[in-house]
Amino acid sequence: MQITWFGLNCFKIQSKDIILITDPYFSKETGLKPPSLKADIVVSGNPDGCFPSVKPLLHSEKGGEEIFCICSPGEYERKGIFVYGIPAMSSCGAMTIYRIDAEGLNVAYLGGIDRPLDEKQLEKLNGIDILLIPVGGDGKSVVDGRKAAEITSQIEPRLVIPMWYKIPNLKMKLEGADKFFREMGLKPEEPADKLKILKKDLPQEETKIILLKA
Repeated sequence: MQITWFGLNCFKIQSKDIILITDPYFSKETGLKPPSLKADIVVSGNPDGCFPSVKPLLHSEKGGEEIFCICSPGEYERKGIFVYGIPAMSSCGAMTIYRIDAEGLNVAYLGGIDRPLDEKQLEKLNGIDILLIPVGGDGKSVVDGRKAAEITSQIEPRLVIPMWYKIPNLKMKLEGADKFFREMGLKPEEPADKLKILKKDLPQEETKIILLKA
């Protein structure tokens, strides 16, 4: 599996020749340039995230083949990738968080979560290997570093990839990721362009933070 980050909550998760993209859209107000991406599957935490406004940013990896968009709770399967949409709430209303299983790896994508997880959500996220979690909230949007650390402790993943925090050119008022590192008591390695990982490569005795360049 290969994971690439484009800023905020936009990731590319590639399993063999299948590409899954999370929340692939940025408004001009963010200051970030929308990436041009190929995709087979798109997941969004926003119920409106698969509307036609998203389509100009994407084109199918397989030429004219339709992109499979997922924006709501349920169980989905596409070409060996299993996606489980889990209902959640935020200050903006209903949303969806996701479990993505591929190549024997279990990935949790928490989108714009802004509160702790409940027992039903945690049950669905049991056995997560890689956690994609927001960490730069200001108390009014996504979770901040302290709450992100609490959620990470609830899930107990092997790897954590922070998202939705302050980076160059981003105009949104977000905190950096340092608070999350302090709360976790962990120091990340130097940021990498992408993460390439196999099940056998996961750390077994500890949780490790991976920083990706946007």
